[in-house]
Amino acid sequence: MRLRLWPLRAGRGRGTPRPNHIASGAKKGVGVWSFGGVSQALAASGASWYYTWSTQHSGITTPSSGSFVPMIWGAKSVTDSSLAQARSYGPYLLGFNEPDMAQQSNMTVDQALELWPKLMAAGKILGSPAVAYGGDTAGGWLDRFMSGAEAKGYRVDFITLHWYGGDFRTPQAVDQLKSYLAAVYARYHKPIWLTEYALIDFSQGTRFPSAQQQADFVTASTKALDGLSYVRRYAWFGLGADPSKPSSGLFTNGTTTTAAGRAFQSAD
Repeated sequence: MRLRLWPLRAGRGRGTPRPNHIASGAKKGVGVWSFGGVSQALAASGASWYYTWSTQHSGITTPSSGSFVPMIWGAKSVTDSSLAQARSYGPYLLGFNEPDMAQQSNMTVDQALELWPKLMAAGKILGSPAVAYGGDTAGGWLDRFMSGAEAKGYRVDFITLHWYGGDFRTPQAVDQLKSYLAAVYARYHKPIWLTEYALIDFSQGTRFPSAQQQADFVTASTKALDGLSYVRRYAWFGLGADPSKPSSGLFTNGTTTTAAGRAFQSAD
């Protein structure tokens, strides 16, 4: 569906995550990869949680007001050492990253289901694999995975999703995001974590909005997401930004914010 423009990223709770209502601001997170000043930028961002598409955060300091959430990225990440690392952090574990994409974890539904008991055995509140798109589609990758998990009695505590918008008009983009989330919730009736999202149009190459459009969307979307009770957490894509080219990132170094970064800091 889209070309990645960033470096390759290579519990047993029962029922659904609690509490049912999470205070505004506690949901706000960000995807993080290493760059100069990353720890300072993360602390300044105001994110209450972050993840690195991995079970570790080497070289990245977790702010005192934040938490790290581990991810089992793909089939090769299902190792005793990675699962042990995942068990050492907090109550949550994120499942496979975009298994429906050849450029990402590239897994069949059967492969994911075969490995899923090992993720369940980590003893964490467990998020579904995060599909790149089509989470609301009958017969799509996520739908087949969730049907298979139900048939086998496997535990999936919450749904993890990605969303990128190609319509850069703020009201329309927010409405499209909310419609997608509502459709996914209506299909599975489980809490949702939106772990990658931004305005990027991947339909013909890669196109970014203006800096102001991205910032306006940050402001409006975080407000909308904070108002949806079934959206438990969300993570902007991402913390880092290359100052020499358009991006959706928040910080170009430890102290310099983009327009989107300033909007993210201001979001309650």
